[in-house]
Amino acid sequence: MSSVVVVGGTSGTGREFARVRAERGDEVVLTGRDPDRADTVAKEVGARGLALDLSRPREIAAALADVGRVDHLVLAGVSRDENRVTDYDIAAALRLVTLKLVGYTEVVHVLRPRMTDDSAIVVFGGQAKERPYPGATTVATVNAGVRGLVNTLAVELAPVRVNAVHPGVVGDSPYWRSKPEEVLAALIARTPTGRLATTTDVVDAVDFLLRNRSVNAMELNVDGGWLLG
Repeated sequence: MSSVVVVGGTSGTGREFARVRAERGDEVVLTGRDPDRADTVAKEVGARGLALDLSRPREIAAALADVGRVDHLVLAGVSRDENRVTDYDIAAALRLVTLKLVGYTEVVHVLRPRMTDDSAIVVFGGQAKERPYPGATTVATVNAGVRGLVNTLAVELAPVRVNAVHPGVVGDSPYWRSKPEEVLAALIARTPTGRLATTTDVVDAVDFLLRNRSVNAMELNVDGGWLLG
């Protein structure tokens, strides 16, 4: 049995990953910004819930104070942000940069003493860094920053392994399921596999990165080859 911490585990891929690992018999802690939601989702998936807001990094140590040994850490907390240079929202930009770069790093800082040499970390990025779109000013920047974060953590924390997963369009996620059918059809047409990535695909990729002891400081795209389109 492994001890697993999923930061950002109340929805989407984080929630599904927590559920899969709990069903496998692992001891899972998941976190979310809202304490009631974290507790509710944790009970639904068979985990323990904690309230933690990545955008308030000075409170992270206290939030994680009673977490024990950590074999696998998944940093999946994200915030959807639309920001443009021509109409720049400084507050929104600061929140996202803090959440994904400072917040992620502080979680690792706090939990490092509870890891073993065989522990592993997966950090969630995204493909806006490779294919930015109008409104992705901050998203593209922080996802590019994930590359640097993974590399420096892999060096500093060795032999603990650190990898990143960069999901493409996850077709069955709540965000993309709500898109018009013609939008999804266009995305599928540009994907070499002829299908969009699924939540199950991303969960499997995260599990692989945590499990394989020779994979370190790598960035894994899960997109069916969409970036080639």
